[in-house]
Amino acid sequence: MSKRLIESWLPIAALGEESVRERRSMTALPPTYYLHVWWARRPLIASRAAVLASLLPEDADHEMFMRVLGIHGDPVKTRIAIEKAKKTGEDLGLDPYGYSRAFSYLPSKPEMAWLRDETSKSVDGIPIVLDPTAGGGSIPFESLRLGFATMANDINPVAVLILKQTLEGPLNFGTAVLDDFNRISALFLKKAENKFEGIFPAEPFDAIVLGYLWARTITCPYCGGLVPLSPNWRLAPDGTGVRVLPQVGEGPSKPGRICQFEIVYKAAEHSEGTVTRGDAKCPFPDCGLVIPGDEIKTQAQAGDMGEQLYTVAYKKKIVTLTKTGKTREKWERGYRAPRPEDDVSAMVRAKLEEKLPEWEALDLVPTEAIPEGLKTEEPKRYGMNYWRDLFSPRQLLGHGTSVEVFRELLVEEQAKPGFSEITKAAFGYLALSLDKMLNYNSRMSVWMPTREVVANTFNRHDFAFCWSHSEMAPLIVGLGYDWAIEQTAKCVRELVALARPDAQGKKATTTNQLSLLGGETFTPPLVTVTCSSADSLFHVEDGSIDVVVMDPPYYDNVMYAELSDFFYIWLKRTAGYVYPELFRRTLTDKENEAVANPAKYKGQKGAKALASRDYRDRMAAIFAECRRVLKDDGIMTLMFTHKATGAWDALTKGLLEAGFVITASWPINTEAEGSLHIKDKSAANSTIFLVCRPRPDADAAGPVYWEDLEPKLASAVRERIASFQEAGIRGVDLYLSSFGPALEVFSRHWPVKRGQPRVQPQPKRNTQLALLEEPFDPYLTTPEDALDAARREVKQWRLGQIISTQRNKDFDPLTEWFILAWDAFGASQFPFDEALGLARVVGLDMDKDVIGTLAEKKASDVILWDSADRAQKGRLGSSDGSRAMIDALHHAANAARSRTLQAAKEMVEDNGLLKDPSFVAALEAALEVLPLPREFEGAKIIQTAEAPASDFEALEKLRRLAFTTLIPVLKRGDLPIE
Repeated sequence: MSKRLIESWLPIAALGEESVRERRSMTALPPTYYLHVWWARRPLIASRAAVLASLLPEDADHEMFMRVLGIHGDPVKTRIAIEKAKKTGEDLGLDPYGYSRAFSYLPSKPEMAWLRDETSKSVDGIPIVLDPTAGGGSIPFESLRLGFATMANDINPVAVLILKQTLEGPLNFGTAVLDDFNRISALFLKKAENKFEGIFPAEPFDAIVLGYLWARTITCPYCGGLVPLSPNWRLAPDGTGVRVLPQVGEGPSKPGRICQFEIVYKAAEHSEGTVTRGDAKCPFPDCGLVIPGDEIKTQAQAGDMGEQLYTVAYKKKIVTLTKTGKTREKWERGYRAPRPEDDVSAMVRAKLEEKLPEWEALDLVPTEAIPEGLKTEEPKRYGMNYWRDLFSPRQLLGHGTSVEVFRELLVEEQAKPGFSEITKAAFGYLALSLDKMLNYNSRMSVWMPTREVVANTFNRHDFAFCWSHSEMAPLIVGLGYDWAIEQTAKCVRELVALARPDAQGKKATTTNQLSLLGGETFTPPLVTVTCSSADSLFHVEDGSIDVVVMDPPYYDNVMYAELSDFFYIWLKRTAGYVYPELFRRTLTDKENEAVANPAKYKGQKGAKALASRDYRDRMAAIFAECRRVLKDDGIMTLMFTHKATGAWDALTKGLLEAGFVITASWPINTEAEGSLHIKDKSAANSTIFLVCRPRPDADAAGPVYWEDLEPKLASAVRERIASFQEAGIRGVDLYLSSFGPALEVFSRHWPVKRGQPRVQPQPKRNTQLALLEEPFDPYLTTPEDALDAARREVKQWRLGQIISTQRNKDFDPLTEWFILAWDAFGASQFPFDEALGLARVVGLDMDKDVIGTLAEKKASDVILWDSADRAQKGRLGSSDGSRAMIDALHHAANAARSRTLQAAKEMVEDNGLLKDPSFVAALEAALEVLPLPREFEGAKIIQTAEAPASDFEALEKLRRLAFTTLIPVLKRGDLPIE
């Protein structure tokens, strides 16, 4: 059995920087990212590395590997230089890396020949790569670009359509499909133009509307006024905003009580928001009462929530003269209050009432109800019970018209002789273009005042209710469908350029007409796209796959089926007439989806625990199917990102039960710093690669005992944790990175038993887990035991890093937990599950010892208290640190913040702590992990950390006043502080 490169080496630091670099620019993302929404896509460079390293033999040339990846320099060294230049002001030029982003590189003919020769040492013939949960397609796309036969599968039809358009269209048809898409989309725009006439009033002075901004409305139950709901009235970062002008009419409960709006240009002149934490405040001066959130929901569920236009955002061409007398044109954004002619609601309602019966009869608009679900609860709370309710009347009219035109055009094209696969693919791209408008034109598409643009519906992974939304006009030159179609065309053009070597500098048409630069005919690698459950790959033969590379569903992080229904209900009315085999269901398949979704078990006891077990069982079935189709010497590489221990435990149990052993693991930084899903949060930035092989037949050596295995596991973690940290793995990701080495050891020796029985834990009453616990086995060892052991090693490692080596590192458990929590998560709010893991490591009961003392529990998260919070709640403990040194630290910090620094110093002196080694160590550790205040130059401040940053400031002043001989300099990674 030949060992593969990924089992012994991977350049994790370089891959991490290139992965982040790939995603760092939101205006220049790879085309796979913006063809269509899909959730939790992996970077292309990380996907290419996973595929390539899983196939190359262990002795493959490292430099050539990097060359084929597209990493043609030292990205880590460059990033360090960039960060330094930001502080020094040094100009590194326009291209400090010296090469294009790695994902854009297409290997040369000699490099492809090297790749064929090297992979032939590991596999027979052309390698076959399978991704059974392919989602957005990063993995199969990179497999195809390397010339491998590729099989991409997903259970979700929306994902499968994306896969077809990402993989098959560009690869098989080249730019011929782009030509046909441009032809089809031009016909679409021409046919649609007359149907949209009058729906959007023309703007004067040749201005172009960027968005119509609407606020949802309710009727004040006290005064009868129409209340526009918005948490704030900001429009732009320069202070432009809205002043609400309530018209009291003839008085309370009389006609004419509405709000008008005025554009103002200073933040101080904005009106206060009318909704906070779900409650509204009546803006009418003769009322001003608070309207409870339950009243808002009641009106919404009764169909009485409306909407009111409060601003029109536009851009206008400005012509100026330069000093030389030449004219110069530029576009300037502007905002105006609504005018009477903007109100076309009566015409829209009339058109919609006229159209809907016909559209419903022809199945052109959604009639499906929103099902019960984890992510769909929020819109249903506000009376949106049908998918069409997520769109305003004018949005629904626009989207319905686009489907009508699509279907008319499709019928016309199908009637022509020679309706080809290329034209089918072109219509597939047109359907995705219409979806792009859906994404930017719903009641969840908000105006972003920081960037002055419309945010897409899924800038979060949910259906969060929005008090205000932005509407985009479909047929404005350069915007609307023009923009969506051009975005799709640009995407197809770039996909072709990335996938086809013969398209470099040439006009590629069809496969038979294409040639490589050297004159050779280009033969696309075999690609198979299928739609089925990953635990039933009936189309794949036993033992036929060389490598499985997959990005498994992320436990409870993303509910793919629930979210994708937003698109599915429209796609089955457009793309469903092109690819009917994909869109036969009423909605997407949620029953067989491998996610931990408690909504499947709503009303049952222990729904969350049942969902966790369902995920484990389904992943085990998927892995078993992968084991069936994988060759005996094949490799399966998983790319997994999740902080929760439950997710890792379920995943690992599934792997072990399916007959796999983990042979290697690698942490790769894959998330851009500005991502909305991780910014200012304790989210994991890293993807862990788990390399797995089919387990060989067990020998007769007898059982392996946990007591013997745990030291080996701890040693494996210790051996690698330093290299992970040197590669830029930080915070919670450092703990996650340790899971891999721990699970490698655990899986190689599984099943594992205890030699000494563990004590049966006290049963917890009325908990979900207690309802579903397996019969207690005192000798049982699970993957979770391995994860806890890994955490303990990281804990010891980090404590040694945080404080001086000569100082006593034995903290009391509560202080230790506090220090480790800030070190790991870098935020005051983080998942309870991970907080619980840290508590176990230091020997605390989370509910008994931490909650109510240092933190509070909010839903599934923990919120850390700062010194002021604890003082206000009366939870500071003793100021002498007799219970825990964190109490003494917080007493001192609170005294400095609320009184004076001298008062803090006297408190420390009175308690005999000035030379107490435990207090000094705790002070040093706290100063190493607490967030820095804004005035520290170069510090990275997170918005949620201002209060604990005040604790840092108070304690740092105390250090400088009384502890400089014991703690002369801090060594924290953010910046040196002397």
